[in-house]
Amino acid sequence: MRSPLPLPLALTARLSPVVVLAAAGWALASGPFAAEPAAAPKAEQTTGNRSASAPATSAASKTYAAAPAPCSGVSKKTITSLVPGAKPAGKEIPSTDSTLRRTCSWNALKGYDYRWLDVSYEVMDSDEAAQTSYRETVEQRSGGGDVPGVGDAGYSVVNLTTADKQETREGVVLVRASNALVTITYNGSDFESRKAPGTDEINKGAIKAAKEAVAALENGRRG
Repeated sequence: MRSPLPLPLALTARLSPVVVLAAAGWALASGPFAAEPAAAPKAEQTTGNRSASAPATSAASKTYAAAPAPCSGVSKKTITSLVPGAKPAGKEIPSTDSTLRRTCSWNALKGYDYRWLDVSYEVMDSDEAAQTSYRETVEQRSGGGDVPGVGDAGYSVVNLTTADKQETREGVVLVRASNALVTITYNGSDFESRKAPGTDEINKGAIKAAKEAVAALENGRRG
């Protein structure tokens, strides 16, 4: 029986790919967006020598005006189950606009098993903009399938990567709820066997986190 890989070396060898994978989860939620709509032309009518401008059209209402606190998007019980050994509070990742985009991350190494979970929210200008971003992202990540019963549309895909003979399996779930996008990134590795968790385990875990994160969005502040 071979000796297990020394922990510091294993963590060093694995950390870089995991960070890249986690970053990819955020990139997924911040993909290309629809261009800003052009300003509506002013309507003007003339009566005799008087010229009156029609009242400006009010901005379209949005279901969600701001991204919720991402570290509260998933229950402590679920964090303990999906990321054993992680602190339930999680760590929020700095954002260029925390009103519209927020992400929380949990990761932990328990024994030789490593797990990483990201929960990301992005609020867009309109349902149409969110629909466009959702559609383009799904087209870019083929090979997955629909997730029924969550938000207005849900999609899940699981991929296996190998770096230096170390496997990592990552599941990504993208959900559109009105003008908001919710992205879950969940991945894992076993540093002793150098194998990855099963597809079913990763996929179910990501979907469970997605359902809780969407529920937290829907139960939170609305615009």
